[in-house]
Amino acid sequence: MTNNIITLTKTVTEDLNILFEFQLDEEANYLAAFTSKDPGDKSAYIEKYSKHINDPTINMQTIKVHGEVAGSIAKFFIENDAEITYWIDRKFWGQGIATTALKELLQIEKVRPIYGRVAFDNIGSQKVLEKCGFVKIDTDKGFANARQEEIEEYIYILSA
Repeated sequence: MTNNIITLTKTVTEDLNILFEFQLDEEANYLAAFTSKDPGDKSAYIEKYSKHINDPTINMQTIKVHGEVAGSIAKFFIENDAEITYWIDRKFWGQGIATTALKELLQIEKVRPIYGRVAFDNIGSQKVLEKCGFVKIDTDKGFANARQEEIEEYIYILSA
């Protein structure tokens, strides 16, 4: 799927090396909060996401801006609930890339309701979800590996 500037393509193994590098960014990890225990473990990253790209229940897409890999976005299931996740390389922050990519993914993925979760202080991701029609419905607490503490997260839903 494409909209002149942003293209979503099915993530392939070759994309994983670039996507791995993005998630090494300390500020991005802090904002994402709920990350892997060791973001520097490339073998674990490649193994995990290789399984994801081959799992028919997960729709993992690579986000490209003018052909350059800018991040990833995916729909997956946790306990029969559809959820979305995305990661944008910091050099693309604040340009509407995540919002556009999420709108594109929601055109492909019609399952509703679909949920999004975000750290309480990740204002950028909260705005992305809200611009795409998600509504905050609840809060939860969980251990955030990137912060090494339990923090609050907001739970969003897109019903229609």
